[in-house]
Amino acid sequence: MQATSLSALSPSASVVTSPELSQAAAQRSAYAGYQIIRRNGAVVSFEPNKIAVALMKAFLAVHGTQGAASASVRETVDGLTESVVRALLRSRPGGGTFHIEDVQDHVELGLMRGGHHEVARAYVLYRERRSQERAKQGEQAAPQQQPSLFVTDRGQRVPLDVARLKGLVESACANLGSEVQAGPILAETQRNLYDGVPIDEVYKASILAARTLIEKDPGYTRATARLLLHTIRREILNDEVTQEEMTTRYADYFPGFIKRGVEAELLDEKLLQFDLRKLGAALDAGRDLQFDYLGLQTLYDRYFLHIDEERIELPQAFFM
Repeated sequence: MQATSLSALSPSASVVTSPELSQAAAQRSAYAGYQIIRRNGAVVSFEPNKIAVALMKAFLAVHGTQGAASASVRETVDGLTESVVRALLRSRPGGGTFHIEDVQDHVELGLMRGGHHEVARAYVLYRERRSQERAKQGEQAAPQQQPSLFVTDRGQRVPLDVARLKGLVESACANLGSEVQAGPILAETQRNLYDGVPIDEVYKASILAARTLIEKDPGYTRATARLLLHTIRREILNDEVTQEEMTTRYADYFPGFIKRGVEAELLDEKLLQFDLRKLGAALDAGRDLQFDYLGLQTLYDRYFLHIDEERIELPQAFFM
């Protein structure tokens, strides 16, 4: 008996892992690339179980403790939670952040689509009541100066240049019609930022914000493409370059692009025999503005030349 006990306590003894713990660990790993931005700007990990808790509380408010404790309600909550999480992840396939209001909007929509109208109504009223309470608390609190939002750019922590971001978005919306406005893109972009966010994520947030508006007006597909074009130029030229500056930058970039492509054995060395400077000067940067979002994203994902996953080819160089 004593030998058995000692064997069980020895380091070499097998350890039984709880299936629940293993499943929880797997879920944490699956959602590791996702975060939630709270109303105070704090960034926390994305935990789907909190969505389930919120849904269960909504059912409790309508059906009471006994009704909500039934197996059918628990199954309904599990199904709704899975549906909400799936919709959220589909909107950010590569990982990213969700604002808490977006999550609650998806919960509300899931309840309505599932036919749980009474529960949805209770949830809407609860959100409105909490919103009024927060507004009242804000009025009573002493006014405080909001701290500047900082971003991480090339390893440096610097204040977010809001004016520059605004200029970028406005430039992307220029000459696309009165229905394509920079305001909604900028507002949604800033809503999904948090202190210390990498600058690349700021630009990614602007692209996602513009992309969600394509259903509202097709003109936003051009605006989204232009924001994507900015990130492509930044990756390839390693610099913040405006559309106006590209008129001359193409001529400077093209010879170096050909040489890098030849050195990496991606291009034929016979191309070096041409007057690359003259060819680069012939590239029309204005043609970059003719892309829609899907077309440019497809070129970037599948066709632009790259070295070690780093793109080296700009759109007009590709067509040249």
